Amino acid sequence: MDRLWSPWRASWVAGSSQEDRSDIFSSMLSENRDEENLILWRGDLMFVIMNLYPYNNGHVLVVPKRKVEHYTELSQEEQVQLAMTLNRVFLWLDAALGPEGYNVGMNLGKAGGAGIPKHLHVHIVPRWSADTSFMTSTAEVRVIPEALRETYERIRAVILAAE
Repeated sequence: MDRLWSPWRASWVAGSSQEDRSDIFSSMLSENRDEENLILWRGDLMFVIMNLYPYNNGHVLVVPKRKVEHYTELSQEEQVQLAMTLNRVFLWLDAALGPEGYNVGMNLGKAGGAGIPKHLHVHIVPRWSADTSFMTSTAEVRVIPEALRETYERIRAVILAAE
């Protein structure tokens, strides 16, 4: 049997059945620890945070500051800022990481695969032709070639330079 060591997931696994994570984004927003919480940017109505358990390097989430479960609950102003924030994220990731493509999506509701179903968020996953290696194809395992903090610093540097 093959084993992959991923100690950073231990706290998530240990707490996942005991803890209500529906307010995790709101909690992070209320703290003044953006770097520790991997928050890359705060806008008026949206913020951008790195995914703690990424599918690929640079996997980020665009999250409304207001807690809503479904896209249709967003105001028109929030929908516009969501679209504008997606555009910003593409520019930042292009400059910081140079991906060859992207996967973008929302998992709405628990049945739709949402890990945090009570707070809408949009996943942006940078992609490269080589990221579907034999590990993904044969072992259903993702290899993340750079530490989260290093990727955070690269993207954050681009954001700060753009502001």
